Amino acid sequence: MANDSSVLKWLLLFLQLVFLIQNADSASIVKYLPGFDGPLPFELETGYIGVGENEEVQLFYYFIKSERNPGEDPLLLWLSGGPGCSSISGLLFENGPLAMKLDVYNGTIPPSVSTTYSWTKTSSIIYLDQPVGTGFSYSRTHLVNKPSDSGEAKRIHEFLQKWLVKHQEFSSNPFYAGGDSYSGKIVPALVQEISKGNMMMMHAGNYQCCNPPINLQGYVLGNPLTEEKIDSNHRIPYAHGMAFISDELYESLKRICKGEYTCVDPLNTKCLKLTEEYHKVHVEFVLVETRSVFCLYYRYLLSTYWVNDKTVQRALQINEESIGEWVRCKYGIPYTYDIISSVPYHKNNSINGYPSLIFSGDHDMEVPYLGTQAWIRSLNYSIIDDWRPWMINDQIAGYTRTYANKMTFATIKASGHTPEYKPDESFIMFQRWINGQPL
Repeated sequence: MANDSSVLKWLLLFLQLVFLIQNADSASIVKYLPGFDGPLPFELETGYIGVGENEEVQLFYYFIKSERNPGEDPLLLWLSGGPGCSSISGLLFENGPLAMKLDVYNGTIPPSVSTTYSWTKTSSIIYLDQPVGTGFSYSRTHLVNKPSDSGEAKRIHEFLQKWLVKHQEFSSNPFYAGGDSYSGKIVPALVQEISKGNMMMMHAGNYQCCNPPINLQGYVLGNPLTEEKIDSNHRIPYAHGMAFISDELYESLKRICKGEYTCVDPLNTKCLKLTEEYHKVHVEFVLVETRSVFCLYYRYLLSTYWVNDKTVQRALQINEESIGEWVRCKYGIPYTYDIISSVPYHKNNSINGYPSLIFSGDHDMEVPYLGTQAWIRSLNYSIIDDWRPWMINDQIAGYTRTYANKMTFATIKASGHTPEYKPDESFIMFQRWINGQPL
């Protein structure tokens, strides 16, 4: 009996050990990365958080602690666009502490260097690969529900709740949601989802039975896709303002199309002909822009070589189940576009008092700042700080305006669709706003 008892005891200990291993936090601290000379000068953690009823969706993240005071500094979630673009776009190109060095590729691991403009100088940042199938996020089963705009807001909310349970030292830090491009559809819905969840917990009055509330303080969006009709219909006025099309063509378009340039009435043949003429100019503009931003695309190519290197994947502690060919932006993934407009979410978030920073590179034709200004005006809030330049070292960095709903709109002069075009200016803008200072 004694022997049987000992065997049973060791069997139970073994099973407990297996359980702990299977349910352990999959996060890993990364101190060295191939291609970077020496230990990383910042604290990087990578890992997976399972979401869904059986945690079948494994969302991969990169987490970088604030370089200032991580115990008190804001915690920012940063989402990339697409949908389907890896959050490494933010980390390596937009607002992270690491960037690809633009050396000529020689077949070895591309080198990387530290940046001077990282938003992690004042905030801790979670860079999240979402939806499932993006970057290194994957599914354990083929029976996962097809991701959607509204579904992603719920999944990311669940991710945050679970992440904060495993990182309780950050549960009281001010939390902000952020992103750019297509994230303009997801972030406002996520903010509303978090707000609703917090309210439910407050009414329940018992935090012991469920996840603690998230200390939501606001959100930030860059060149955000908000409503296709608004964004796309402002491309022609933007093109005219930038002198890409003539006064005569613009006046004809305005008169004959009556402001509707996207869903043109097929019977309005004159408008169709004019928009065709405009699109010829637009294609020429895109070709010129593509040539002018060659260095940006070269960075993307280098990052693809870097992330697909096996030693890099081992250093990042990538789960083998999620490893295929890594693609920076996996367009065409199964997805349901069910948020037609994020304006109603901005309205609700404004009513609930959440501050926001909405910024636009003023050289972006994909989501032109004119469209962003139009939907902001549609919220019908009064202006409390009128249109003015914001400055860096006595130089105009852009223009800004603040509304009564605590929404600050800012342009970044000569910047494009993402912060990577003007990272230094973007950093200073964010640093002032997150610290509660006027731009």
